[in-house]
Amino acid sequence: MMASGGVSVASLWTEVNRSGQNGDYTRALKALTKILHENREDVTALHCKIVCLIQNGSFKEALNVMNTQTKVLGSEVVFEKAYCEYRLNRVESALKTIESATEQTDKLKELYGQVLYRLERYNECKAVYTDLIRNSQDEYEEERKTNLAAVLAAMSQWEKASKEDLGLPELTYELCYNAACALIGQGQLTEAYNKLQKAEELCRLSLADDSDVTEEDIESELAIIHSQMAYVMQLQGRTDEALQLYNQVIKLKPSDVGLLAVTANNIITINKDQNVFDSKKKVKLTNAEGVEYKLAKKQLQAIDFNKALLSMYTNQADQCRKLSSSLQTQNPGHPRPVLIQVAQLCREKQHSRAIELLQQFSDQHPESASGIKLTMAQLYLIQGHVTKACDVLRSIKEFKHKPGMVSALVTMYSHEEDIDGAIEVFKQAIEHYHSEQPGSAAHLALVREAANFKLKYGRKKEAISDLEQLWKQNKKDVHTLAQLISAYSLVDTDKAKSLSKHLPSADTMSFNVDVDELENSHGATYVRKKAAKVTGEILPKEQGEGDVRKKRKKKKGKLPKNYDPKSTPDPERWLPMRERSYYRGKKKGKKKEQIGKGTQGAMAGASAELDASKTASSPPTSPRPGSATGSSATVGSNVAPPRQQKPASSGASRKKAPQKKKKSGKGGW
Repeated sequence: MMASGGVSVASLWTEVNRSGQNGDYTRALKALTKILHENREDVTALHCKIVCLIQNGSFKEALNVMNTQTKVLGSEVVFEKAYCEYRLNRVESALKTIESATEQTDKLKELYGQVLYRLERYNECKAVYTDLIRNSQDEYEEERKTNLAAVLAAMSQWEKASKEDLGLPELTYELCYNAACALIGQGQLTEAYNKLQKAEELCRLSLADDSDVTEEDIESELAIIHSQMAYVMQLQGRTDEALQLYNQVIKLKPSDVGLLAVTANNIITINKDQNVFDSKKKVKLTNAEGVEYKLAKKQLQAIDFNKALLSMYTNQADQCRKLSSSLQTQNPGHPRPVLIQVAQLCREKQHSRAIELLQQFSDQHPESASGIKLTMAQLYLIQGHVTKACDVLRSIKEFKHKPGMVSALVTMYSHEEDIDGAIEVFKQAIEHYHSEQPGSAAHLALVREAANFKLKYGRKKEAISDLEQLWKQNKKDVHTLAQLISAYSLVDTDKAKSLSKHLPSADTMSFNVDVDELENSHGATYVRKKAAKVTGEILPKEQGEGDVRKKRKKKKGKLPKNYDPKSTPDPERWLPMRERSYYRGKKKGKKKEQIGKGTQGAMAGASAELDASKTASSPPTSPRPGSATGSSATVGSNVAPPRQQKPASSGASRKKAPQKKKKSGKGGW
């Protein structure tokens, strides 16, 4: 049979076969087009055309051929159709195509596992890969084990599943990397970091044999490992090291948009409300095309939350409200979008509106309202409404009887001087533990704290029942017994006396304690002074005895120069001169220096200086202007007085003569 152009169909098939073996699928497509021109319903030619289009990455065109030739092809191309849908990110459609297949071949199962992983149905995905590894033996076993390790890591990180050991070897860096991710999910950060270092080493070894691979190629391959290392550092609080490693990954510009998005997001979380200019640049990397198909839903959700928070930190209030409202629509039961809106309202000092928003969410989603109510209580406290905050906290069922919550409520009620309210909190918590965990450490601790609180505020009658309960639990607890006797002494003296019989005797209570050592210890509030030694009892040092500390000589006090031992000292010598009885004031006649008197800037003795007759006869005591600075003026030298300048007019400005700067020691001016 001859095709158009005078070429036989057989020769065209030969061309298709040769091109397929050489990997020249474009040339094969040309030959197939000619074959299909002769017979449009040639199933083999159609199938080959679909395969060639897939090999060339033309998934849409291949899918179009399958959809237009459904009747002819039938179930021949189920795998190819599902694969095209998977590559076009139509994952739900790919799942339906696979599930509609009459026979589940191995290659369909492989694709099924990939589809389930993308849909985050990890348990089903794990079952598929486990079955494939058990029932197949070919050169793809290592890839299947790598995929299974990735599933286990995802379950550990996103579903908080317990670590499961399936005996997967860690011979390749991919397997080692996935094992490290699983450890991160379990919170074993040190072990995870060590595993990532091992993965890095294995990666370098695997690429070192290839002479065509450059150092830049190796660094690009290691980028995902380094980014995960930085994440572990960030979780460990080593933020500076993490930031440095994250920025190294960003500079490499890896082709994986998912890796870039996660790395940029983590940098933003380190920056927080600081370095927002850098964060605004990094957030652009999270918006790259195709990111949504590379990351898990929780990763995308975290990135969106951080975008909203960044807009809040950069004072873009409208954008923050828009993003947080969109997030609330997408995640109606998630409290974080509401908390972001509330944070923005608080920045705008709209606390009442913020509380209203929290109350609305709490009413609509009571199952996830615990964090919301804690925030609501905090806002009430900011406004000074302590009782309202207590009411909100007591409405949180999950935390109602936790020791921390009881402590907070008791403190707040005490602040408001509502002792009955605080005792009621203790009562409800004790009743809860009595029914759920009687005799537990938490139960007894609450009873003891309740008793101490009641004794502190003089509620001895109410404290007695708590103290009796504690004493019955431990009859050897002398401290509790003493408290109980003290409480009964004001209520029922006979009962107090009968209980006193249970106190241990004085002999049994005595301890081998050195009282002197205890009193002179570092922690003692009062230190007893040692009795002074009598001087008469000091024996003279005999020869041969050790050195004795020399006595300190007492220095004699200094006496004034004009001291007369025969005359009696002045009894008023300690009083100031003006307060003594014989003080008569200063003698008159002497000129007093007019310090601080007269016009501003006037000085004492200024009139004398202006007297020309006096200045001519009296020599200057300091060099006059114009004289040499290095030599002193000779007494009696005839030096011309400085020339007086005319006063500057009011409009003129005074200029300072420029001074030459000294040359510094470093040679600069």
